[in-house]
Amino acid sequence: MFVHYGLYSLLGRGEWVLNREGIPIDEYKRWANRFTADKFDAGAICDLAVRAGMRYIVLTTMHHDGFRLYDTDLSDFSSVKSACKRDLVAETIRAARARGLKVGLYHSLNNWTDQPDSVSALEDPEAYEVFIRNTHERIRELVTKYNPIDVLWYDGWWPFTAEGWRAEVLNEMVRTIQPHILLNNRNGLPGDFGTPEGHVSAPEPWRPWEACMTLNDSWGYHGGDHNWKSAGAVIDLLAACANGRGNLLLNIGPGGDGSVPEESVAILKQVGDWLIRNGECLFDTDSFNFGLRERGGHRSDWTHHGPFTAKGNVLYFLARRWPGREFAINGLQCRLNRISILGEQKSIAFQQTGERVILKDLPALDPDPVCSVFRIECDRPPQVYLCGGLRTPSVPHPPYDPCPSDLTHH
Repeated sequence: MFVHYGLYSLLGRGEWVLNREGIPIDEYKRWANRFTADKFDAGAICDLAVRAGMRYIVLTTMHHDGFRLYDTDLSDFSSVKSACKRDLVAETIRAARARGLKVGLYHSLNNWTDQPDSVSALEDPEAYEVFIRNTHERIRELVTKYNPIDVLWYDGWWPFTAEGWRAEVLNEMVRTIQPHILLNNRNGLPGDFGTPEGHVSAPEPWRPWEACMTLNDSWGYHGGDHNWKSAGAVIDLLAACANGRGNLLLNIGPGGDGSVPEESVAILKQVGDWLIRNGECLFDTDSFNFGLRERGGHRSDWTHHGPFTAKGNVLYFLARRWPGREFAINGLQCRLNRISILGEQKSIAFQQTGERVILKDLPALDPDPVCSVFRIECDRPPQVYLCGGLRTPSVPHPPYDPCPSDLTHH
Protein backbone atom coordinates (compact mmCIF):
# COMPACT_ATOMS: atom_id res chain seq x y z
CA MET A 1 0.00 0.00 0.00
CA PHE A 2 1.22 3.43 -1.01
CA VAL A 3 -0.26 6.29 1.04
CA HIS A 4 -0.07 9.84 -0.30
CA TYR A 5 -1.12 12.16 2.50
CA GLY A 6 -0.05 15.67 3.36
CA LEU A 7 -1.05 19.31 3.58
CA TYR A 8 -2.09 19.21 -0.09
CA SER A 9 -4.83 16.74 0.86
CA LEU A 10 -6.73 19.61 2.53
CA LEU A 11 -6.99 21.47 -0.76
CA GLY A 12 -8.32 18.36 -2.50
CA ARG A 13 -6.74 19.00 -5.88
CA GLY A 14 -3.79 16.61 -5.91
CA GLU A 15 -0.31 16.59 -4.42
CA TRP A 16 1.11 19.06 -6.99
CA VAL A 17 -1.42 21.79 -6.22
CA LEU A 18 1.17 24.22 -4.82
CA ASN A 19 3.22 24.06 -8.01
CA ARG A 20 0.48 23.77 -10.60
CA GLU A 21 -1.64 26.61 -9.23
CA GLY A 22 1.28 28.87 -8.32
CA ILE A 23 0.06 29.32 -4.74
CA PRO A 24 2.28 31.77 -2.83
CA ILE A 25 4.33 29.84 -0.28
CA ASP A 26 3.22 31.96 2.69
CA GLU A 27 -0.41 31.42 1.73
CA TYR A 28 0.14 27.67 1.35
CA LYS A 29 1.89 27.37 4.70
CA ARG A 30 -1.10 28.94 6.46
CA TRP A 31 -3.10 25.83 5.60
CA ALA A 32 -1.09 24.07 8.33
CA ASN A 33 -3.29 25.90 10.85
CA ARG A 34 -6.21 23.86 9.51
CA PHE A 35 -4.40 20.54 9.22
CA THR A 36 -5.98 18.55 12.06
CA ALA A 37 -5.81 15.04 10.51
CA ASP A 38 -8.52 14.17 13.02
CA LYS A 39 -9.62 11.11 11.02
CA PHE A 40 -6.16 9.82 10.13
CA ASP A 41 -6.18 6.38 11.76
CA ALA A 42 -2.93 4.53 11.10
CA GLY A 43 -4.33 1.36 12.64
CA ALA A 44 -7.36 1.37 10.35
CA ILE A 45 -5.18 2.07 7.29
CA CYS A 46 -2.86 -0.83 8.15
CA ASP A 47 -5.86 -3.07 8.84
CA LEU A 48 -7.11 -2.23 5.36
CA ALA A 49 -3.70 -3.08 3.88
CA VAL A 50 -3.75 -6.47 5.59
CA ARG A 51 -7.35 -7.07 4.50
CA ALA A 52 -6.31 -6.28 0.90
CA GLY A 53 -3.55 -8.91 0.98
CA MET A 54 -0.73 -6.37 1.08
CA ARG A 55 2.55 -7.13 2.83
CA TYR A 56 4.14 -3.70 3.24
CA ILE A 57 3.15 -0.06 3.41
CA VAL A 58 4.93 3.04 2.07
CA LEU A 59 3.95 6.42 3.57
CA THR A 60 4.80 9.86 2.18
CA THR A 61 6.80 11.41 5.01
CA MET A 62 7.38 14.57 2.96
CA HIS A 63 6.23 15.31 -0.58
CA HIS A 64 7.71 18.01 -2.82
CA ASP A 65 5.82 20.72 -0.91
CA GLY A 66 8.17 20.27 2.07
CA PHE A 67 5.47 19.55 4.69
CA ARG A 68 6.72 16.82 7.04
CA LEU A 69 4.37 14.30 8.65
CA TYR A 70 6.79 13.77 11.54
CA ASP A 71 8.58 15.54 14.36
CA THR A 72 11.63 17.32 12.97
CA ASP A 73 14.27 19.65 14.36
CA LEU A 74 14.99 21.04 10.90
CA SER A 75 11.73 22.86 10.16
CA ASP A 76 8.57 24.29 11.72
CA PHE A 77 6.59 23.13 8.67
CA SER A 78 5.41 19.77 10.01
CA SER A 79 2.38 17.92 11.32
CA VAL A 80 3.70 18.14 14.88
CA LYS A 81 3.79 21.96 14.66
CA SER A 82 0.49 22.23 12.80
CA ALA A 83 -3.04 22.03 14.17
CA CYS A 84 -2.57 18.26 14.12
CA LYS A 85 0.23 18.16 16.71
CA ARG A 86 0.92 14.48 15.92
CA ASP A 87 3.77 12.45 14.46
CA LEU A 88 1.87 10.53 11.78
CA VAL A 89 4.99 8.68 10.61
CA ALA A 90 5.63 7.23 14.07
CA GLU A 91 1.96 6.26 14.37
CA THR A 92 2.03 4.47 11.02
CA ILE A 93 5.25 2.59 11.78
CA ARG A 94 3.86 1.36 15.11
CA ALA A 95 0.60 0.26 13.50
CA ALA A 96 2.37 -1.52 10.65
CA ARG A 97 4.76 -3.38 12.93
CA ALA A 98 1.89 -4.50 15.16
CA ARG A 99 0.25 -6.10 12.11
CA GLY A 100 3.32 -7.74 10.61
CA LEU A 101 3.65 -5.29 7.72
CA LYS A 102 7.02 -4.17 6.41
CA VAL A 103 7.56 -0.41 6.41
CA GLY A 104 8.74 1.94 3.67
CA LEU A 105 9.14 5.69 4.03
CA TYR A 106 8.73 7.89 0.95
CA HIS A 107 10.72 11.12 1.06
CA SER A 108 11.12 13.72 -1.66
CA LEU A 109 14.60 14.97 -2.44
CA ASN A 110 13.00 18.11 -3.80
CA ASN A 111 11.52 20.82 -1.58
CA TRP A 112 9.43 23.72 -2.83
CA THR A 113 9.01 25.66 0.40
CA ASP A 114 12.37 25.66 2.17
CA GLN A 115 14.93 28.15 0.92
CA PRO A 116 17.05 27.82 -1.08
CA ASP A 117 14.93 25.60 -3.33
CA SER A 118 16.17 23.51 -6.24
CA VAL A 119 15.68 26.30 -8.79
CA SER A 120 17.87 28.63 -6.74
CA ALA A 121 20.39 25.79 -6.39
CA LEU A 122 20.59 25.47 -10.16
CA GLU A 123 21.37 29.14 -10.56
CA ASP A 124 23.74 29.79 -7.66
CA PRO A 125 26.65 27.53 -6.58
CA GLU A 126 26.43 28.76 -2.98
CA ALA A 127 22.69 28.07 -2.87
CA TYR A 128 23.37 24.63 -4.35
CA GLU A 129 25.72 23.70 -1.51
CA VAL A 130 23.13 24.76 1.08
CA PHE A 131 20.32 22.94 -0.74
CA ILE A 132 22.22 19.65 -1.04
CA ARG A 133 23.40 19.85 2.56
CA ASN A 134 19.82 20.42 3.74
CA THR A 135 18.58 17.49 1.64
CA HIS A 136 21.15 15.11 3.08
CA GLU A 137 20.45 16.31 6.62
CA ARG A 138 16.71 15.67 6.18
CA ILE A 139 17.41 12.12 5.06
CA ARG A 140 19.91 11.60 7.88
CA GLU A 141 17.39 12.78 10.46
CA LEU A 142 14.65 10.59 9.01
CA VAL A 143 16.59 7.30 8.95
CA THR A 144 18.11 8.03 12.36
CA LYS A 145 14.77 8.83 13.99
CA TYR A 146 12.94 5.87 12.47
CA ASN A 147 15.33 2.95 12.76
CA PRO A 148 14.80 0.29 11.62
CA ILE A 149 12.63 0.64 8.54
CA ASP A 150 12.67 -1.66 5.54
CA VAL A 151 12.59 0.67 2.52
CA LEU A 152 13.63 4.26 1.84
CA TRP A 153 11.61 5.43 -1.17
CA TYR A 154 13.28 8.45 -2.78
CA ASP A 155 11.30 10.71 -5.11
CA GLY A 156 11.55 14.21 -6.61
CA TRP A 157 14.86 13.49 -8.34
CA TRP A 158 14.82 16.48 -10.70
CA PRO A 159 16.59 18.74 -11.59
CA PHE A 160 19.83 16.92 -10.76
CA THR A 161 21.57 13.72 -11.80
CA ALA A 162 23.03 11.22 -9.35
CA GLU A 163 26.19 13.32 -9.37
CA GLY A 164 24.22 16.48 -8.60
CA TRP A 165 22.43 14.84 -5.67
CA ARG A 166 25.73 13.34 -4.48
CA ALA A 167 23.76 10.14 -4.45
CA GLU A 168 26.69 7.81 -3.75
CA VAL A 169 27.47 9.75 -0.58
CA LEU A 170 23.76 9.89 0.31
CA ASN A 171 23.25 6.14 -0.04
CA GLU A 172 26.43 5.36 1.86
CA MET A 173 25.27 7.58 4.72
CA VAL A 174 21.86 5.86 4.83
CA ARG A 175 23.39 2.38 4.79
CA THR A 176 25.82 3.31 7.55
CA ILE A 177 22.83 4.09 9.77
CA GLN A 178 20.59 1.24 8.50
CA PRO A 179 22.72 -1.42 6.73
CA HIS A 180 19.72 -3.66 6.07
CA ILE A 181 17.62 -1.06 4.22
CA LEU A 182 16.40 -1.28 0.61
CA LEU A 183 16.78 1.84 -1.55
CA ASN A 184 14.87 2.57 -4.73
CA ASN A 185 16.25 4.07 -7.94
CA ARG A 186 14.99 7.65 -7.71
CA ASN A 187 18.12 9.52 -6.70
CA GLY A 188 19.82 8.82 -10.03
CA LEU A 189 21.41 5.51 -9.01
CA PRO A 190 20.01 2.05 -9.85
CA GLY A 191 19.28 1.28 -6.21
CA ASP A 192 17.99 -2.10 -5.11
CA PHE A 193 14.83 -2.11 -7.22
CA GLY A 194 13.14 -0.33 -10.11
CA THR A 195 9.97 1.76 -9.82
CA PRO A 196 7.93 1.95 -13.04
CA GLU A 197 5.13 4.48 -12.45
CA GLY A 198 1.75 4.38 -14.14
CA HIS A 199 2.60 1.22 -16.09
CA VAL A 200 3.54 -2.38 -15.34
CA SER A 201 6.80 -3.26 -17.08
CA ALA A 202 9.55 -5.56 -15.86
CA PRO A 203 13.04 -4.23 -16.57
CA GLU A 204 15.22 -5.96 -19.14
CA PRO A 205 17.51 -7.48 -18.01
CA TRP A 206 15.37 -8.43 -15.04
CA ARG A 207 16.01 -6.97 -11.61
CA PRO A 208 13.73 -6.57 -8.58
CA TRP A 209 10.95 -4.06 -9.30
CA GLU A 210 7.60 -2.75 -8.16
CA ALA A 211 5.07 -0.87 -10.25
CA CYS A 212 3.49 2.07 -8.45
CA MET A 213 -0.10 2.67 -9.47
CA THR A 214 -3.02 4.52 -7.93
CA LEU A 215 -6.66 3.51 -7.51
CA ASN A 216 -7.98 6.42 -9.57
CA ASP A 217 -5.98 8.97 -11.59
CA SER A 218 -4.63 10.96 -8.61
CA TRP A 219 -1.97 10.24 -5.99
CA GLY A 220 -2.89 12.85 -3.41
CA TYR A 221 -6.61 13.28 -2.71
CA HIS A 222 -8.57 14.95 -5.51
CA GLY A 223 -12.23 15.56 -4.76
CA GLY A 224 -13.15 15.62 -8.44
CA ASP A 225 -11.44 12.36 -9.47
CA HIS A 226 -14.04 9.58 -9.58
CA ASN A 227 -12.28 7.40 -12.15
CA TRP A 228 -11.90 4.44 -9.81
CA LYS A 229 -10.37 1.18 -10.95
CA SER A 230 -12.55 -1.87 -10.47
CA ALA A 231 -11.40 -4.83 -8.41
CA GLY A 232 -10.99 -6.69 -11.70
CA ALA A 233 -8.72 -3.97 -13.07
CA VAL A 234 -6.53 -4.26 -9.96
CA ILE A 235 -6.37 -8.03 -10.52
CA ASP A 236 -5.18 -7.37 -14.08
CA LEU A 237 -2.36 -5.24 -12.63
CA LEU A 238 -1.48 -7.96 -10.13
CA ALA A 239 -1.35 -10.57 -12.89
CA ALA A 240 0.95 -8.39 -14.98
CA CYS A 241 3.26 -7.95 -11.98
CA ALA A 242 3.16 -11.68 -11.30
CA ASN A 243 4.18 -12.44 -14.89
CA GLY A 244 7.25 -10.24 -14.51
CA ARG A 245 8.04 -11.34 -10.93
CA GLY A 246 7.47 -7.84 -9.60
CA ASN A 247 5.38 -6.20 -6.91
CA LEU A 248 2.42 -3.85 -7.09
CA LEU A 249 2.58 -0.73 -4.91
CA LEU A 250 -1.04 0.45 -4.97
CA ASN A 251 -1.85 3.96 -3.77
CA ILE A 252 -4.64 5.44 -1.68
CA GLY A 253 -5.05 9.19 -1.12
CA PRO A 254 -6.77 9.98 2.19
CA GLY A 255 -8.85 13.16 2.28
CA GLY A 256 -7.83 16.31 4.10
CA ASP A 257 -9.15 14.99 7.42
CA GLY A 258 -7.20 11.74 6.97
CA SER A 259 -10.17 9.52 6.14
CA VAL A 260 -9.75 6.97 3.36
CA PRO A 261 -12.27 7.43 0.52
CA GLU A 262 -15.09 4.88 0.71
CA GLU A 263 -14.40 3.81 -2.86
CA SER A 264 -10.80 2.89 -2.00
CA VAL A 265 -11.94 0.87 0.99
CA ALA A 266 -14.55 -1.04 -1.02
CA ILE A 267 -12.17 -1.86 -3.88
CA LEU A 268 -9.37 -3.05 -1.60
CA LYS A 269 -11.69 -5.23 0.47
CA GLN A 270 -13.04 -6.85 -2.68
CA VAL A 271 -9.52 -7.53 -3.97
CA GLY A 272 -8.48 -8.91 -0.58
CA ASP A 273 -11.43 -11.30 -0.49
CA TRP A 274 -10.57 -12.46 -4.02
CA LEU A 275 -6.94 -13.06 -3.02
CA ILE A 276 -8.02 -15.32 -0.17
CA ARG A 277 -9.73 -17.51 -2.77
CA ASN A 278 -7.24 -17.18 -5.61
CA GLY A 279 -3.92 -15.84 -4.34
CA GLU A 280 -2.16 -19.03 -5.45
CA CYS A 281 -2.12 -17.73 -9.04
CA LEU A 282 -0.27 -14.51 -8.13
CA PHE A 283 2.18 -15.06 -5.27
CA ASP A 284 5.63 -16.58 -5.89
CA THR A 285 4.98 -17.11 -9.59
CA ASP A 286 7.48 -17.62 -12.39
CA SER A 287 8.21 -15.26 -15.25
CA PHE A 288 5.73 -15.99 -18.01
CA ASN A 289 6.06 -14.42 -21.45
CA PHE A 290 4.08 -15.46 -24.46
CA GLY A 291 6.24 -16.79 -27.30
CA LEU A 292 5.71 -14.00 -29.81
CA ARG A 293 9.37 -13.55 -30.67
CA GLU A 294 9.98 -17.25 -31.27
CA ARG A 295 7.11 -17.63 -33.74
CA GLY A 296 7.34 -14.21 -35.34
CA GLY A 297 3.59 -13.80 -35.29
CA HIS A 298 1.50 -10.83 -34.26
CA ARG A 299 -0.29 -10.60 -30.94
CA SER A 300 -3.60 -12.47 -30.90
CA ASP A 301 -4.48 -10.71 -27.69
CA TRP A 302 -5.93 -12.86 -24.90
CA THR A 303 -6.94 -9.88 -22.79
CA HIS A 304 -10.47 -10.18 -24.17
CA HIS A 305 -10.76 -13.21 -21.84
CA GLY A 306 -8.02 -12.55 -19.27
CA PRO A 307 -4.32 -12.99 -18.48
CA PHE A 308 -2.22 -16.07 -17.76
CA THR A 309 0.26 -16.65 -14.94
CA ALA A 310 2.45 -19.69 -14.27
CA LYS A 311 4.17 -21.49 -11.41
CA GLY A 312 6.19 -24.66 -11.95
CA ASN A 313 4.15 -27.00 -14.14
CA VAL A 314 0.89 -25.14 -13.51
CA LEU A 315 -0.66 -22.59 -15.86
CA TYR A 316 -3.30 -20.25 -14.43
CA PHE A 317 -5.89 -18.59 -16.63
CA LEU A 318 -7.63 -15.62 -14.98
CA ALA A 319 -10.99 -15.51 -16.72
CA ARG A 320 -11.67 -11.80 -16.41
CA ARG A 321 -14.47 -12.15 -18.96
CA TRP A 322 -16.30 -15.43 -18.58
CA PRO A 323 -16.19 -17.25 -21.94
CA GLY A 324 -19.39 -19.30 -21.53
CA ARG A 325 -19.93 -23.04 -21.48
CA GLU A 326 -17.08 -23.89 -23.85
CA PHE A 327 -13.95 -22.22 -25.16
CA ALA A 328 -10.51 -23.13 -26.49
CA ILE A 329 -6.92 -22.19 -25.71
CA ASN A 330 -4.59 -22.37 -28.70
CA GLY A 331 -0.81 -22.42 -28.90
CA LEU A 332 -0.07 -24.65 -25.90
CA GLN A 333 3.38 -26.25 -25.99
CA CYS A 334 2.69 -28.95 -23.41
CA ARG A 335 0.32 -31.78 -22.61
CA LEU A 336 -2.38 -31.15 -20.02
CA ASN A 337 -3.05 -33.52 -17.15
CA ARG A 338 -5.93 -31.84 -15.33
CA ILE A 339 -7.97 -28.62 -15.31
CA SER A 340 -9.98 -27.24 -12.39
CA ILE A 341 -11.19 -23.94 -11.03
CA LEU A 342 -9.30 -22.68 -7.99
CA GLY A 343 -11.26 -23.44 -4.84
CA GLU A 344 -13.23 -26.28 -6.45
CA GLN A 345 -12.40 -29.99 -6.33
CA LYS A 346 -14.23 -30.98 -9.50
CA SER A 347 -12.16 -31.49 -12.64
CA ILE A 348 -13.15 -29.75 -15.86
CA ALA A 349 -13.63 -31.83 -18.98
CA PHE A 350 -11.26 -30.99 -21.81
CA GLN A 351 -10.10 -32.25 -25.17
CA GLN A 352 -6.57 -31.60 -26.42
CA THR A 353 -5.56 -31.87 -30.06
CA GLY A 354 -1.98 -30.76 -30.62
CA GLU A 355 -1.64 -27.15 -29.44
CA ARG A 356 -5.40 -26.65 -29.03
CA VAL A 357 -7.36 -27.45 -25.90
CA ILE A 358 -11.14 -27.20 -25.64
CA LEU A 359 -12.64 -26.73 -22.16
CA LYS A 360 -16.15 -28.19 -22.01
CA ASP A 361 -19.29 -28.22 -19.88
CA LEU A 362 -18.43 -25.02 -18.00
CA PRO A 363 -20.98 -23.16 -15.88
CA ALA A 364 -23.03 -20.70 -17.88
CA LEU A 365 -22.07 -17.86 -15.52
CA ASP A 366 -18.80 -17.01 -13.80
CA PRO A 367 -18.66 -18.89 -10.46
CA ASP A 368 -16.56 -16.09 -8.90
CA PRO A 369 -18.13 -12.63 -8.51
CA VAL A 370 -14.87 -10.95 -9.62
CA CYS A 371 -12.83 -13.43 -11.65
CA SER A 372 -12.60 -17.23 -11.69
CA VAL A 373 -9.18 -18.80 -12.14
CA PHE A 374 -8.57 -21.98 -14.13
CA ARG A 375 -5.78 -24.15 -12.71
CA ILE A 376 -4.23 -26.05 -15.61
CA GLU A 377 -1.79 -28.81 -14.65
CA CYS A 378 0.77 -29.50 -17.37
CA ASP A 379 3.44 -32.14 -17.98
CA ARG A 380 6.16 -29.48 -18.02
CA PRO A 381 6.56 -25.73 -17.39
CA PRO A 382 3.89 -24.27 -19.65
CA GLN A 383 4.40 -22.17 -22.74
CA VAL A 384 1.74 -20.50 -24.85
CA TYR A 385 2.31 -19.01 -28.30
CA LEU A 386 -0.26 -16.31 -28.89
CA CYS A 387 0.22 -16.29 -32.64
CA GLY A 388 -1.48 -19.69 -32.62
CA GLY A 389 -2.22 -20.95 -36.11
CA LEU A 390 -1.33 -17.70 -37.89
CA ARG A 391 1.84 -19.09 -39.43
CA THR A 392 1.13 -19.28 -43.16
CA PRO A 393 2.58 -16.76 -45.64
CA SER A 394 -0.95 -15.84 -46.69
CA VAL A 395 -1.60 -14.14 -43.35
CA PRO A 396 -0.12 -10.62 -43.50
CA HIS A 397 1.33 -8.80 -40.55
CA PRO A 398 -0.67 -5.81 -39.33
CA PRO A 399 0.64 -2.38 -40.36
CA TYR A 400 2.03 -1.89 -36.86
CA ASP A 401 2.66 -4.12 -33.87
CA PRO A 402 0.33 -3.12 -31.00
CA CYS A 403 2.38 -5.25 -28.62
CA PRO A 404 5.39 -3.41 -27.15
CA SER A 405 8.73 -5.15 -26.97
CA ASP A 406 8.21 -5.50 -23.22
CA LEU A 407 5.98 -8.56 -23.27
CA THR A 408 5.29 -8.53 -19.54
CA HIS A 409 2.90 -5.60 -19.96
CA HIS A 410 -0.54 -7.06 -20.61
